[in-house]
Amino acid sequence: MWYISTRGMAPQVDFEGALFSGYAPDGGLYMPEELPQLDRETLRHWSMLSYPGLVKELCALFIGSELIPRNDLNDLIDRAFSRFRHREVVHLCRLKNKLNVLELWHGVTYAFKDLSMSCTAQFLQYFLEKRKKHVTVVVGTSGDTGSAAIESVQGAKNMDIIVLLPKGHCSKIQELQMTTVLKENVHVFGAGCIAQKMGLPIHLVVAVNHNDIIHRTVQSGDFSLSEAVKPTLASAMDIQVPYNMERIFWLLSGSNSQETKALMEQFERTQSLHLPKELHSKLSEAVTSESVSDDAITRTMARCWDENKYLLCPHSAVAVSYHYQQTDKQQPSDHRCCLASASAAKFPEAVLAAGLTPETPAEILALEHKNTYCTPMQRGDNWTMMLRDTIEDLSQRWKGHILRAQNSQPELASSSRKVCLSAALCPFSLGRAGVGGSQGVAQLGVEPPWGRRGKRSTALCENVNGES
Repeated sequence: MWYISTRGMAPQVDFEGALFSGYAPDGGLYMPEELPQLDRETLRHWSMLSYPGLVKELCALFIGSELIPRNDLNDLIDRAFSRFRHREVVHLCRLKNKLNVLELWHGVTYAFKDLSMSCTAQFLQYFLEKRKKHVTVVVGTSGDTGSAAIESVQGAKNMDIIVLLPKGHCSKIQELQMTTVLKENVHVFGAGCIAQKMGLPIHLVVAVNHNDIIHRTVQSGDFSLSEAVKPTLASAMDIQVPYNMERIFWLLSGSNSQETKALMEQFERTQSLHLPKELHSKLSEAVTSESVSDDAITRTMARCWDENKYLLCPHSAVAVSYHYQQTDKQQPSDHRCCLASASAAKFPEAVLAAGLTPETPAEILALEHKNTYCTPMQRGDNWTMMLRDTIEDLSQRWKGHILRAQNSQPELASSSRKVCLSAALCPFSLGRAGVGGSQGVAQLGVEPPWGRRGKRSTALCENVNGES
């Protein structure tokens, strides 16, 4: 399987190349050159698999046995899901009035990001160990991504992670998850369209909060920035640019890289874009959308509890709100499946706002009693230099790690280390950790360039000698 850029100006790469690249050199995003097509018999057989079994089949299609032999792949997937609390990994709850809630939050951090991050970390470590290389992963997050990334790579000997998080825009529990994980290497919608294109007979509905760029794009073709991000109860949706929209434009334009490149470059220049009529028509045929207010979120959470004694997180309530809108209009439909992206336990403030009582697991309650590690940084500080210095420090530590390995020193048996960073004066903070050493958190005094525009992540690879 080969991967190509949505903008068509970068060389094709295999799965390993795409995994380590983040963005393509031409600024685009990697997509499979061709999507496998699934017949009805394959779909019928896959419908009887467990979730880990399904992941193994899909990954085999998109990775290839020449890169990861099937036995190795099976072991990596099993290892990725070994810490999930539910034996099914994901769990389908069947509620009243044809409402189904697919719980994606049974991982360590109680959020759906655990599903993808746990596998990604296993793949990264597999290739790094094989190539005898080290990588520093830099992640921008609005909450769940950071803690899931931290948990997924903890203890990995060939990886360190730096996390940029928006101070004051995560829930208290999300922030605690990123600043209390004491491990040595922690420095603190597109998939649905692909499944549809591969032959899965589904209709997609994308529901968002007040920050409604996706809703505006689907409804009227208006893909443009708002004046500002409005804080909402569904904080993980409080972004300006959902970067996976570029992949969706590419898919629906018939893999037209030239058109996708022109559209995205216009957006990057002007922060405003109106989709061509044909592309907008295809988007509105493939996806239905809705924008949901905070009032609707709390009403939905309260209604779901009253009718089912089932507690939704505010993000999951955004999706269920659409279901209730349709059932109240008595619109005929098949059963709907709403994806529950996180546990309500992570958002007690929203639960209280809905007039309900939070149900908090013991491991989350324990976070309140752990130390957080923070070093304040003032507004005049150079956060770019701080980030560079951190990465260079990690490079030097990796060199020492390799030297100890060559000398067969016993401390090699120890795994990597974590430091987390949290900011009080500004929207973003930097989480970091290196190989061995003490805890620490630094606060960033300025907002990173992508702070208002959505989440981005990148991976910085170093070779065995620690060179960039």
